Amino acid sequence: MAESETATTTCGCEAQAGGRKAVAVDPEIKSSNLKRLRRIEGQIRGLEKMVEEDRYCADIIVQIASAQEALRSVGRALMRNHLRHCAAKAIRGSDEEAGAMYDELLELIYRHLR
Repeated sequence: MAESETATTTCGCEAQAGGRKAVAVDPEIKSSNLKRLRRIEGQIRGLEKMVEEDRYCADIIVQIASAQEALRSVGRALMRNHLRHCAAKAIRGSDEEAGAMYDELLELIYRHLR
């Protein structure tokens, strides 16, 4: 098992044949995230239509910014859940688990800040 899989497996997530899978996901949070993602999907379809119809560029840019913020909102909710469950458990675990989780969190933060 790879080092990242080891840290993830011991943090409350499970490694499976198809990849890693979260555990202890709050059903309300999951439902809320799915609803948000469906709305975002609708926003993207609307953006496609705006481009097809040669709508004013500034209007399209405003809608793109709205979709990006909606995605960031889902990302924040997922990060919050990850910190509460997976990260908290790993950090309370062994030094190896904690170190792997710190590295994972830093990478997530760096990617999120782009």
